Amino acid sequence: RTAIPSTKDKADKMMMKRIEANDPKATREWGLEQYDKGDYSSAFEYCAKAAELGNVDAHAELADLYRNGRGVEKDEKKAMHHMEEAAIGGRPYARYELGCLEDDIAIGNNIERAVKHWIIAANQGSDESIK
Repeated sequence: RTAIPSTKDKADKMMMKRIEANDPKATREWGLEQYDKGDYSSAFEYCAKAAELGNVDAHAELADLYRNGRGVEKDEKKAMHHMEEAAIGGRPYARYELGCLEDDIAIGNNIERAVKHWIIAANQGSDESIK
């Protein structure tokens, strides 16, 4: 095991080593850090790579970036696709958000599908789906 880094620079270097080794979790985490800094293009790049490497949560991040046009051209169909990937991967919050996308008149306009997604999300433990 490696010791916990004592400085931010050391932590960043360790993270970059993990990213270079194609660690999907580290790649997504770095993407989220870029998102928090407002660097949406880099966030998109790292989250796309993490999703490609199999990180299901990265698909939900990509859905958000596509839906809001952050770091990438706004694309509701791609947002839906990536949220579906996260939902299929078993993420209750993604299933809930997929229901919201289906309920959105501009995107899905399908309340029946939305309700089905919310029921599945509630069964998976999503409190938001019950509200």
